[in-house]
Amino acid sequence: METVRTQALTRHFGDLVALDQLTVSVAEGEIFGLVGPDGAGKTTTMRLLTGILAPSSGEAWVDGLDVRTQPEPIKGRIGYMAQRFGLYPDLTVQENLDFYAELYEVPKAGRNERNDRLLDFSNLSPFKRRQAGNLSGGMKQKLGLACALIHTPRVLFLDEPTNGVDPVSRRDFWRILYQLQQEGVTIFVSTAYLDEAERCNRIGLLHQGRLLACDTVEGVKGLLRGSLLELRCDQPRRASGLLRTAQLGTVALFGDRLHILVEKADEGRLAIEQVLRAEGIPLHDLRVIEPTLEDVFTSAIPGGAA
Repeated sequence: METVRTQALTRHFGDLVALDQLTVSVAEGEIFGLVGPDGAGKTTTMRLLTGILAPSSGEAWVDGLDVRTQPEPIKGRIGYMAQRFGLYPDLTVQENLDFYAELYEVPKAGRNERNDRLLDFSNLSPFKRRQAGNLSGGMKQKLGLACALIHTPRVLFLDEPTNGVDPVSRRDFWRILYQLQQEGVTIFVSTAYLDEAERCNRIGLLHQGRLLACDTVEGVKGLLRGSLLELRCDQPRRASGLLRTAQLGTVALFGDRLHILVEKADEGRLAIEQVLRAEGIPLHDLRVIEPTLEDVFTSAIPGGAA
């Protein structure tokens, strides 16, 4: 059963096309990741699906409700955690939860039990009397998530929820998301972290408002045609320029390594060795590797190679 579905969803801001003909579907109980760099259209997508923005054209449904004609009923069925979630720094953890419970008109009967469960769930019980402004970045994100869950939503929208959060807190946050998924919550999350995208059931790669690919992580990686070679050599930046000039394949620089996408591994390896040898650049290692999402994304974006 589809919980989120869009059909040619589009949003213009003047002459700017922020989202262009987005068509995706998200199954009930799935973690779906919308992946892309800043300015890709991720936040615009979130705001359209949560009824905050109206589409310029196209259609979308959330939990069976039309975002155009039923935006208010949608808001009662979803949890939405924006990039800058509206925590009140002068209120304690408990007071923030109480505030959002009132905002969502959560029945008072059973509210204390729900609060306690969310505090335990997010490991915030020892800090419930601490002001939100005095929490660490990771703890603020977990409090934001708890507030978004106070009314037991069926669908959870998270807009780059771990942006700027330390790796340990990111891991803890995702552990909570997996627990929510086991309880049947559908999670639609946006992220610029490609390693985080690996945690999703399916992902959509978004660039400049357009969907480049949508599949499982392995399915998206399988879209990369050819063989991927990893090169370690002296002067990697100079080598990348030479290889691009020689038009041997798509070249991307990753620190002290080069990833080169070629049609055939053996022929590509030989050609690369010849170029480097002719320019006197020592080669340390050249081997075939499995592509990462970053390789796929780099190859898919026009001008994405460096």
